[in-house]
Amino acid sequence: MISKTYKVVTAHASSPHKSYDPCSIQRKPGTKLSLSRHICSGFILIFLLLTAFPSALAGAPPTADWVVVVAVANMYSSATENADVVSQATLGSNVAVLEKRHKWAKVRTDDQYTGWVPLRDLRKSSAPYGAPGRSIQVENLFANVYRETDVTAHAPVITVPFGTHLEAIDDAPGNNQRWLEVRLPDARMAWIQRSDVIRDPKPLTIEESIELAKRFLGIPYLWGGRSSYGYDCSGFTQMLVRSRGIIMPRDADLQAAWSGMQVIDREELRAGDLLFFGSAPDKITHTAMYIGNGEIIHATTHNSPVIQISRLDDQPWTRILVACRRVK
Repeated sequence: MISKTYKVVTAHASSPHKSYDPCSIQRKPGTKLSLSRHICSGFILIFLLLTAFPSALAGAPPTADWVVVVAVANMYSSATENADVVSQATLGSNVAVLEKRHKWAKVRTDDQYTGWVPLRDLRKSSAPYGAPGRSIQVENLFANVYRETDVTAHAPVITVPFGTHLEAIDDAPGNNQRWLEVRLPDARMAWIQRSDVIRDPKPLTIEESIELAKRFLGIPYLWGGRSSYGYDCSGFTQMLVRSRGIIMPRDADLQAAWSGMQVIDREELRAGDLLFFGSAPDKITHTAMYIGNGEIIHATTHNSPVIQISRLDDQPWTRILVACRRVK
């Protein structure tokens, strides 16, 4: 997925800046220069204050004191559901609110990505959700959460995707070998089956991350998708790299340019490397993970809009491959 915002920022950053000399005040012949010097000194003092203390002027950065309370919250490019979805945040994600507009909030996720989310999908939190030592992670592609320890009495309270973090209540009297009580981000108490979750997940090896990737084969492609309900290409590779304990940028072009990547040649490819495709190195539109034996795994709409395995030597992939990267 390509960041429209990034392209705009890059264009602005590359624009030439005019230079103004604060001491270029002219005086008429025969007049004293003292006023000019005072004005010049004032300009210099203001300039130094602005450049030396930008953080003080900007104020403290927003803290991640809001939490997502729906299974998957869409992040839109602007404060309307008629805008395109740029990313997603899953249940239990702690986010920073940068701005509010009517019934919307502009949020920033832990990968520094921003987008607009309906306020109904968020709750203000006095402390980050998922207290240390209590956080558990959904390991299956989906997990049902119930109001009681019975899968037949009522419909699930919510169905959450892979990777969702929940807060476990370890001393709940109803806990047993099968069930574990959890506190949802909206403060409701519920139950999840222990076989759906793991505690303190360890970073995966490259080989383990490839095996994880294959579990998602057939999951639908979804523009802006970042969960097992549907991934886009960069959302999928970001999740696989995150499973190795590394948080990298959200979009394909940002991933390729990320300082955490090492540039490699196609002949050097090994399992776990990332591939980037497009019409040119500065026009990247797709990404995939190399899994060895000439194969890649990716979320794509080519042939069938699902996560699939393709041959790198096949078209169009071999023709539009523009960059190969290895996570440092």
